[in-house]
Amino acid sequence: MRPGKRFGLSAVQKSELWRRWKAGQSLHEIGRAFGKSHSSIRCVVSLQGGFVPAVRRRSLRVLTLPEREDISRGIACGSSIRKIAQHLDRAASTVSREVGRHGGRSEYRANEADDQAWKSALRPKPCRLALP
Repeated sequence: MRPGKRFGLSAVQKSELWRRWKAGQSLHEIGRAFGKSHSSIRCVVSLQGGFVPAVRRRSLRVLTLPEREDISRGIACGSSIRKIAQHLDRAASTVSREVGRHGGRSEYRANEADDQAWKSALRPKPCRLALP
């Protein structure tokens, strides 16, 4: 690999990589198909222990993007947190924590909150003592 020139694989390329790996192709064959060295392919495969990673999906308990959009619309209309929660059939505390966690009533944006929720759901979590 050339120093300073690191290019990863896109999501489509990674799915193709795992399809080829499952089909039994060698690291060299997969590397040639993507124009990369076998060692860079080995890094991707070894990070997952050679197993195809599970597709990320949400728990049924967390707020969905349409629910977050309803919260955003409710805030824009000037509705109370309780009224928004009642419309969503959720606890008022859930909606209140969601709004507070993502900037408050003045800064809440549904898409940004959803993106942040996906990122915060990643594991492993950093140690609290290691955070500034």
